[in-house]
Amino acid sequence: MRNWITLAEAARQLGVQAQTVYAYASRGNIAVMPDPHDPRKSLYRADDVARLCRKKQVGRKREALAAGTIFGAEPCIYSGITTFAKGHPYYRGRDTIALAQHATLEDVATLLWNARAPVSFPFDDDGPALQGETRGRQCAFTSLAALAANGHSTLGRTDAALHAEAGQLVATVARAFGACGDTREGGAGTPIHARLAQGWGQDASGAELIRKAMVLVADHEITSSAFAARITASTGASLPGCLLTGLATFSGPLHGDASGRVRAVFDDVNRLGADQVVTHHLRSAIPLPGFGHHLYPDGDPRAEALLDALDPPPELAAFIAKVVKLTGLKPTIDVALATLAAQLDLPRDTAFALFATARCVGLLAHCIEQLRVGKVIRPRGRYTGPPLEEAGVADPAAKTLAPRRSKSTTPDEKTLQKNRLFKVAGS
Repeated sequence: MRNWITLAEAARQLGVQAQTVYAYASRGNIAVMPDPHDPRKSLYRADDVARLCRKKQVGRKREALAAGTIFGAEPCIYSGITTFAKGHPYYRGRDTIALAQHATLEDVATLLWNARAPVSFPFDDDGPALQGETRGRQCAFTSLAALAANGHSTLGRTDAALHAEAGQLVATVARAFGACGDTREGGAGTPIHARLAQGWGQDASGAELIRKAMVLVADHEITSSAFAARITASTGASLPGCLLTGLATFSGPLHGDASGRVRAVFDDVNRLGADQVVTHHLRSAIPLPGFGHHLYPDGDPRAEALLDALDPPPELAAFIAKVVKLTGLKPTIDVALATLAAQLDLPRDTAFALFATARCVGLLAHCIEQLRVGKVIRPRGRYTGPPLEEAGVADPAAKTLAPRRSKSTTPDEKTLQKNRLFKVAGS
C-alpha cells in the first residue's frame, strides 16, 4: 500500500465528504503533506486513513472496544514511559534518536525508571549466581527463573529498593549473555555496553556501536512483552518473575527474536547473492522479514540511526538497498541489529542478547509503573464454546443414569399450585 493518498481516495475510503477529511487533518488525526507533483494539492497518510476506517467499522460498543484494546486497534494502558510522535519514539519526552548520540543504557534506565539517583548495573562478586556454565539464552532464562522462584513480592517496597534490585537484574542478564565482570580495566563504574563489548571481544569502536543500539531499543511503548510483564507486576509478583514473563514473550520470532529471522536471510545472501535471494522472495510472494514497520510508514528511525553508523559487508548493503528499491519497504531495527552482528562478526545469538539486555530496562520500567496503579490486570473473556449443560448436571450422560422420581410421592409445582387453588376456592 502506498504511504500517501489523494484527498479523493481518503474521502472514498472513509465514506465522507472532503470537508470531513480536512477536519480530521486539522485535528491531527490524519497527517498531511504537499503533493510534490502539484503544490496546490495535498496528500494524506494512508495508514492514518486506514486506522480511522477501522475505528468506524469497530464502533464504540463496549464489547468491540474491549476486543480492540487487546489486539491493538486502540491504546488501552496509560503510561508515561514511551510514546511516538513525528515519526520518532520518545522516552519520557526525550527524543530517542537524539539520546542515542551520547547516552548510555544506565542514563536511559535513570530516565525511564524516574530514578532520583543515577542507576548502575553492579557486577558484584556476591551478586546472584548464574545457572549453568555456558553463557547464552539458556543461562539468562534459567538464572532469572531461579531468582523468580525465591523472589520477594514487589508490594510495599520503595522505588529506591526496586531500582536497586532492577539494576542487579539487568546486570545478571548481561552477565548471562557474556558481559565481562572483570573490573580491572575501568572499575565498578564501567558501563554495561563496554562490559558486553569486552565479553564479545570488541574494541572501542565496536563498544560504541553496541551503546548506540542498546539506547535505541531500550523500550518501545506497550509491546506484547511489556504488556505481559505489566500483567505479572499487577499481581505483586517479584521483579525477577515480572522480567522473566516479559523476556519469555520477547523471545518470540514475531517480536524480539525477529533479528534471528533476518540473520537467516543474511546467510542466504552470503551463500547465493543478493539478487537471487530478493528475486526468490518476490517471485514466491514470501515476505522478507525485517522490512516495513506499521508504526513507522516512512521508515523505522531507530534502524536509520543505527545503519548510518554502520559499514556493513558490501553484499548485505546491496541486499538492503535492493529490497528498499523494489518493495518500497524500509528496514526495521531488526535488520539493523542483524547487520551490526554481521559487521562485528558476533556469534549468531548476539543480536538477540543485545536487544534483550537493553529491553530489560524498558520492561522493568513498565513493571515499576504498573505497581503504582494498584490494580490487577484481568480482562474478561467472551465465551464462544459449546452450549452449557443444564445446571446441576456434571455429566450429560448422568441425565440418563439418574433415578427418576415417582410422581405420586413427589408432586410437581403445577400440581401443588392446583391443590392450593382448589383449597382456596373450596373454602
